[in-house]
Amino acid sequence: MRIGILTAGGDCPGLNAVIRGVGRKLLREGHEPVGLRRGYRGLAEADHLALDHRSMSGILHLGGTILSTSSYDPYRHDDGPDKVRAAMERGDVDAVVAIGGEHTMDITRRLHEGLGLPVVGVPKTIDNDIVGTDRTFGFDTAVQVAVDAIDRLHSTAQSHDRVMVVEVMGRNAGWIAVESGIAGGADGILIPERDVPVEDLAATIRQRHERGKDFSIIVVSEGARLAFADGSSQKVRASDDTDEYGYERLGGIGAAIAQELERETGYETRVVVLGHVQRGGTPTAFDRVLATRYGVAAAEAVLDGAFGTMVALKGQEIVRVPLSEVEGVKGVDLRLAELARTFF
Repeated sequence: MRIGILTAGGDCPGLNAVIRGVGRKLLREGHEPVGLRRGYRGLAEADHLALDHRSMSGILHLGGTILSTSSYDPYRHDDGPDKVRAAMERGDVDAVVAIGGEHTMDITRRLHEGLGLPVVGVPKTIDNDIVGTDRTFGFDTAVQVAVDAIDRLHSTAQSHDRVMVVEVMGRNAGWIAVESGIAGGADGILIPERDVPVEDLAATIRQRHERGKDFSIIVVSEGARLAFADGSSQKVRASDDTDEYGYERLGGIGAAIAQELERETGYETRVVVLGHVQRGGTPTAFDRVLATRYGVAAAEAVLDGAFGTMVALKGQEIVRVPLSEVEGVKGVDLRLAELARTFF
């Protein structure tokens, strides 16, 4: 069989490890892996890349994706579904392994249910917000990048008696903020799942100063709201524009929080936005292993004919979850948020 492999949505540490896992398993079993460039666009427009032992050699540790990526959605183009159907009828590939986030899994489900496309999904996102799996690959790396930054900011914040606000990624879920905040010893964490009034943060910071701690670290998800004690809150956006697929452009919550905290407390406050640094670079050992397990498991699902499923981590086991059950966003376990509050 010719099995198409694609990476879609935002890039993420570990994508190449998955590609390698899928491809090497298929080659070992006598099948032909084919790279589909720039996500589902590669399937719709017959933009392929040959995958053999040579092309997949030396990519395990690399960030990014050798297949490139895009947010192309066939259902947002009038001729998209027809192009995908034609590709399958031509025999471009016999099945597809789609590696992507929540939006990609939704596209993959619709193609399976609507067009009968033989597909298997692999959950990818640094945000760890995909329903049906305990962990997505790329998340561990993003958290480690954030923790490294927080560790460095501790020393400069302490040297200058400053409040440092660290803005991390997390549009709809605050997993990166919560785990990096706990690991980095943050003094406050803001996430999309729960509003924390600026006044409460300011009170925490003042209490630290009263105890002789003249610096504080606040970690903020980009999707968190700017909230106040009177119950009002608002999302902070980088602009009123949206991207080509209608997603709002978030950004600026860190600066907004910093401004309000400085006004409330009188303490000098600075903001650091980590942004895309969290998505690039070398994956951690944990992500390399998880991505490899996902890749091999996805290839096995294809060979077993288990289409319409997503491979997922449940506890320590890799399982298959129906794509029909992979809907919505997996929010933070608020017990973690409560654990973090113990140290504020």
